[in-house]
Amino acid sequence: MVHRIMTDALAALGVIALVASGQFNRYVSWAILIGLALALVVRESWQRHPALRHLDTGVLLVVIAVQVVRIVFTDASVLDVLVEFAAALQIIRLATRKGAAHDQQVIVLALLHLIAGTVLGGGLGYGLCFIGVLVVAPGALVLSHLRREVEGNYRQGARDRTGLPVDVPRILRSRRVVGRSFLAVTCLLSIPIFVFTAALFVIFPRVGLSLLLLNRGHTGRMIGFSGKVDLGAVGVLRSDPKLAMRVEIPDLPEPPPPRLTMHLRGTALDAYDGRTWTQSENFKRPAESDAGLVPIERYPDPSVDPVMRIDLEPIDPPVIFLPPNATGLRFKNRGQLGVEAGTMAHRGPEGEFRYQPLDDRGLVYDVFLSRKRSPTFQRLSAADRRRYLELPRDLPTRVAELARTWTRGVDRPADRARAIQEHLRTEYRYDLASPSGADPHPLDHFLFESKRGHCEFYSTAMAILLRAVDVPTRNVTGFVGGTYNRFGRFYAVRQGDAHSWVEVYLDGEGWMTFDPTPPADAAPKSELVGVWAYLRDFIEATSQRWDRHIVGYDLNQQVSLLQTLTSRYRRSGSSGDVALSRPRLLAVAAVAVALGGGLLYW
Repeated sequence: MVHRIMTDALAALGVIALVASGQFNRYVSWAILIGLALALVVRESWQRHPALRHLDTGVLLVVIAVQVVRIVFTDASVLDVLVEFAAALQIIRLATRKGAAHDQQVIVLALLHLIAGTVLGGGLGYGLCFIGVLVVAPGALVLSHLRREVEGNYRQGARDRTGLPVDVPRILRSRRVVGRSFLAVTCLLSIPIFVFTAALFVIFPRVGLSLLLLNRGHTGRMIGFSGKVDLGAVGVLRSDPKLAMRVEIPDLPEPPPPRLTMHLRGTALDAYDGRTWTQSENFKRPAESDAGLVPIERYPDPSVDPVMRIDLEPIDPPVIFLPPNATGLRFKNRGQLGVEAGTMAHRGPEGEFRYQPLDDRGLVYDVFLSRKRSPTFQRLSAADRRRYLELPRDLPTRVAELARTWTRGVDRPADRARAIQEHLRTEYRYDLASPSGADPHPLDHFLFESKRGHCEFYSTAMAILLRAVDVPTRNVTGFVGGTYNRFGRFYAVRQGDAHSWVEVYLDGEGWMTFDPTPPADAAPKSELVGVWAYLRDFIEATSQRWDRHIVGYDLNQQVSLLQTLTSRYRRSGSSGDVALSRPRLLAVAAVAVALGGGLLYW
């Protein structure tokens, strides 16, 4: 039955819009989708079985009891519980519906799910569901009303002229009642609805009120960027394909390189106890700023310094990632009701920057780059130098002996760093499943026993070996690399690009970046190739445009859009294109009328 198909489609789109919001965890999402599929295949004859008359009430009471217990006795979010209940309510109604009244309840629930999806997410998946609802909703609403009228006129027990009971489903299946032209015209109602919706969208920009009220905080927790990192924690991310950020780089050659070795610094750690890196200092102060510019080494010059744009996904802790030659940054604020809501930046220990999240949409910021590498610090105090030279108390003596062996005859700190880096790159093997992490002395085991490990073992080895020969170092975690997206013209940096390297302090030059991990192993282990990579790039570029121009549509974009339209109108009017466009408009109108008439006739 067409009515049932349209109602089912509308219900499925509403539930999928909730799932696409990312509000549920993986197991709950799969449970909801499986329940939806089972509810859709339940036959109408089963739904009318006398033994199942009160099944919906019983199941509903069980679901309510479970959700109440979760709220009272667990730390489950009230919002999560309510949204899960809304999805479960739709599944129960689909599986047990009887008649037009229940179908109308299904439609109302589907529309409420769509509204909830707007508040909870609004990503590309939701956008596809929204378009599907615009197409299906008019037909589902009209057919639901028609079924209600037919059932009202031919109630149970009614007889036709021959004295036989009236078969309501047969009437609804009749082509004389619901023909192709009727369905086509009904679905065409989605066109004016879409135009009206688009006009409302342009006139009333998104103000982010729902995001501020809910403050859900569903950000991706990433290990490796807090003030404490266990040896071996970052390496497990190497197989994670989830997008971490999009990076737009200025002055790219043609064609752009498919992959860049680009270090984006997140957190630096100075104290190592033999297994864990930590920050010996713990402070946070507001970063200096002027007219929206935040200096790193100096105030940037927007007219001279090249600009790199980074679109960072929501992340916890909210670390700002920067390249080594960054001079300053500027946040891209989102206008809300005429007020610029400024993002607050904070400076932490070891040159770390963090931001104060305003919502769960991540962060977009410009990074000003220095054309000439300049040092982070000119001088180290005696106390700081001792801190960056400190070794673990139980460090085996053969580790220091190895450092002296590799740097024998080398006096300059920079040359010592290059010598140790070369030994690690050529004499050790990259391995995500290194057995050294389970040893009581993981660094010693890596250097002398297994001789294989991932980036953290390499960076820890270089940092400690250099300290053993009186060269100040610190361990750095961040991202390295980036795969070029041909559709969006940006470099996609994934969680699999999480990396660890070393900063070495050189007198007169400052902190310099060294990466002892073999370059061939810098790419994430989950990298796709061929058609799958092409499809992934297209989806990610489309998602970026959706987030930027639809989800992120604000007062600033509204003003920019109006200025663009005004400018084009003036240019077209001055060049006489208005007169030339009239025949085109008439031709388009004629085609539309012809199509409509053909559908009505068909």
